[in-house]
Amino acid sequence: MSLAQLHYTSATGGDGPGTGEAEPIRARFTAVDAAIPASVLTEAGPLLEYETPAGTAPRLADAALRALPEALSFSVLSDGSHLLARTVAVQPAPSSALGFHAHAVHLPAGTRLPGGALPIAVCRSARWAATTPDRTLPGPLAALPATGHARDREGLNDFAVSRGPWLAGVLADLRRLWGQDDAGRVVLVERQSADVARWIALACVALPDGLAERLTFTTYTRHPQRAPQQIVGVLPQDAHELTGPGFSVHTCTGPRPEGSVADAWAETAARIWRSRAPELFREAAELPGEPFAAGPVAVTALCAGIALGTNGRAAAAGWAAERPYALDAKRTRQLVDALTAPGVDDRTGPEFDAAGRLFAALDGRSPATTTAPLAAMLVTEAVRGGNGSVELPGRTAFNGPEGSAVASVLGPEILTELSGAGAGLDVARTVQLLRVARLLGVDCADLLPSVVRRLAPALLVPGDGEPGWAPALLELMDEQFDVRTALLGALDRIAPQDPSGVERLLGRVPLPFTGTQLLPHLRMCAEAPEAKAGCGADRVGAVHRVLRAAGMSPFAEPLVLRTAVGLVWEEGTVTAGEGRLLLEAATSDAHRTAGTWSHLVAAALGAPATDEEAPELAHDLLRGFPQDIGGRERGALLLLEFAREIRSDSAAPEWAERARALRRDAEPVEAEVLSHAFGALAERLLAPDRPEAELYALVHSGDPDLVAAYDRAARGTAVRSRLKAEPGYAADCFAVWTAHPHAGAEWSRTAAALLEEVLRPAVRKLSADGVAAVEEAVGRSGSSGRAEAFRDWNRRGQGTLGRLGRRIAGRVRRI
Repeated sequence: MSLAQLHYTSATGGDGPGTGEAEPIRARFTAVDAAIPASVLTEAGPLLEYETPAGTAPRLADAALRALPEALSFSVLSDGSHLLARTVAVQPAPSSALGFHAHAVHLPAGTRLPGGALPIAVCRSARWAATTPDRTLPGPLAALPATGHARDREGLNDFAVSRGPWLAGVLADLRRLWGQDDAGRVVLVERQSADVARWIALACVALPDGLAERLTFTTYTRHPQRAPQQIVGVLPQDAHELTGPGFSVHTCTGPRPEGSVADAWAETAARIWRSRAPELFREAAELPGEPFAAGPVAVTALCAGIALGTNGRAAAAGWAAERPYALDAKRTRQLVDALTAPGVDDRTGPEFDAAGRLFAALDGRSPATTTAPLAAMLVTEAVRGGNGSVELPGRTAFNGPEGSAVASVLGPEILTELSGAGAGLDVARTVQLLRVARLLGVDCADLLPSVVRRLAPALLVPGDGEPGWAPALLELMDEQFDVRTALLGALDRIAPQDPSGVERLLGRVPLPFTGTQLLPHLRMCAEAPEAKAGCGADRVGAVHRVLRAAGMSPFAEPLVLRTAVGLVWEEGTVTAGEGRLLLEAATSDAHRTAGTWSHLVAAALGAPATDEEAPELAHDLLRGFPQDIGGRERGALLLLEFAREIRSDSAAPEWAERARALRRDAEPVEAEVLSHAFGALAERLLAPDRPEAELYALVHSGDPDLVAAYDRAARGTAVRSRLKAEPGYAADCFAVWTAHPHAGAEWSRTAAALLEEVLRPAVRKLSADGVAAVEEAVGRSGSSGRAEAFRDWNRRGQGTLGRLGRRIAGRVRRI
C-alpha cells in the first residue's frame, strides 16, 4: 500500500495576501498528492499549524531549534479518513524568522498503515521531511518504517517506571474515553513532547486489540482546548487554561497524585508496566473477555508473579470462576497460589466472594491439592475475619490432611467463641461459626443448647425485608438436623411471649418446620397472616382458625391460647363481646394458665359505657377467676357487675352507698366503668317504678359523680321521648325535680337545670291538651298546691317578652 502525502509550510516574508485578501497568509500547502481531496486540505490546515512555545526567541541556533517540541499527531477527519503528521519548527536561514513545516500522510477511511503498524510507531520515522520536496505533486510514500523509542523496549519500560504514580490514572481515563459519546480528552502535561509520545506508546501497548490503532493524539499544541484529538500533549505553561469539564488533566511534572484509582483494569495494567512486563498484555489478549475487562490482565499478571491489589485479585478470581476451562492446570495452580499467598492483609469482602465462586467452579474439576488453599483461606476468613457473607466450601474440601490441619488451628478458636457469653447474639456470626464447625468436624454438641437459647431471640430483632443472614441460616438448618431441631424448638417456646415477633420472622425468613416436630406455636404464627386476612373483622373466628393450625387443643396446651390472642390482637384491645366469646372457647383454667384472662379483664374495663356486654363479661370474670383478680381491678369489675344487677333488678338495697363504696375500692377507676355503674343507677332511678328510698339516697348523697350521672341520663333521648309521650312521666319528673329544695347545692343546680333545659322544652312542644294532661297528672300525684306550682312554673316560662315587652303590653291593655 502507498501513502498519499502532503506538505504544509509557514509563510515566508514574500508570501502576502492574494487579491481581495485582507490578512497575510500564515501557512500554505507547498506539495500535495493529487489523490488527496480538496475537502481534506480544508480540514488539514488547522490540524497542522504550529506555534513555538511562549518566550521562544525569533531566531535560534541549530541545537536550540532541535530542542523545540515536535507535534506528532494522528487525527480523524469528518469523512472517516485519518491524517498522520509530524510538524516541526524550521529556520530556513540563520537570518530568517522561525517558521514550521508539516509533513503528513492521508489514510482513507477503513485503511491502515502498511504492515498494520500503529501510528505512534512511525511518527519518528526517518522518512518524515522537514522541507518541501522539489515537486509540487510528490509521489506517494511506499512505507513509513518504525524507528526510535517505539521499538526501544527498555527505554519505554524505564519511562513507565518513572511515571508509575500517574500510570493508573491515565489508563483509567483512557478506558473511560472509549465509553463516552462526547469528545472527552486526556491531557498530558510534560516538559518534553517526546515524553508525551512515550505515554502514547505505552498506552497503545496496554489498550485492547483494535483500539490502539484508532487512538488519536497530538504530542504538542499551544491551544489544547481547540485540539480535537483524544490525547493532547501540552507544556506546563500552557496547562493553565484547561478548566472545561471534558478534560482529564494529568500534570506529570508536578507532585504525585493522591489517592487510589478504583479501576481494576487500569491498576493492573499499570502494575504490569511498572514490572517491566508489557509482553503480558499480548498474553492477556489471548484470553476470553470483553475489551478493558480486568480479569484477563489480572490473571496473566498474577500467574507471572506480579502482586496486585484487592480489586485486581477479585477481578482475576471472578473471571476464572466464570471460565474455569480457560486456564490449564499449571496456570490454575499459579492463580490459586497467588490468590492465597500468605502475608496479604488487604483482602476485602468482594475478593473473598470472588474466591468463593472460584472454589465452587474448581471443586471437583481440579485436584484437591489445588483447591485446598482456597478452602482454607475462606474458612479462615469466616472465623478470624468476621466475614459473614463468605461462600463456604463444601464439606469434602476438608476430607484430606489439609482439612485436618485447618481444623487443628481453627477448631479451638471456634469452640472458645461459641462458649462465650455473647455467642448467639450476632446471628450472622453465630451461623457462620456453626457452619464452619461442621465443615471442619468440630464437635459443638455440648455448646449447642446455650448457643441456640441466645440465638433464637436474636432472630426476632425487627427489620425490613429478608435479613442478610437469612440464606446462611437456611443453609445451616438444612445442613445440620440437630441445629434445626433445637432452634425451631426454641422459637416455638418463645412464640407465646412474642407471637407477633415470631410471625414477622416467618414472614421474612421461610423457616423449614414441616417435619415431624409438633411446633404448635410456630404453625400458628405461620397461619396467622392468612387467617386474619380471611376472617376480616371476625377476630374471634381468626383465633379459632389459628388454633386449628396448632393441631392442639387449648385444654391440652393452654399456651396456644396465649399465642393465638397475641397474634390476632397484636394491636388494639379485645372488645367485651369478643372477651365473652373467648371465655366460652376455653375453660377458665386454660385462660388462667395461658395468662389470657388479663386480656379479658382489660376488655371489660376498657369497654365503652354503651357496651352492654361489659357488665356480663365482668360477672363471668368474677365468677371464673375469684382468686386471680384482686385490688383495684376487682373493684372496677364489681362496679360493672353492680350495673348488671341494677339493670336486672337483682341489686341489694342502698344502691347509692354501695356504688360509692365500690368506687372507692376501684380508684383510680376508669371513666367508662364509672359511667357504666353510675349510668345504670341513674337510668333506673329515672324510671316511674323506681324505689323512692334509693332516689332519695342519691338526691341527698351530695356526690357529684352520682348527680352528674343522673343529669346525663335525664338528658338522654329516652327521657326526652318519654316526656313528650307520657304526661304522667312529665308530671313525675316535675315532682322529683322540685321536691328536694334542701338536698344540697349539687342537686339544686342539677334539678333547676333539668327543669329549664329538659322539662320546659318538652312541655312547650305539647299541645294545650297535653299541657292540661300534665297539670292534671301533677295534681293527682300531690296536693292542689303542687298543681298550682306547676301552673306558675309553666306561666313563667311562657313570658318571653321581657320587662320592656310587659310594659308595652300593659299600656295597650289600658288603652
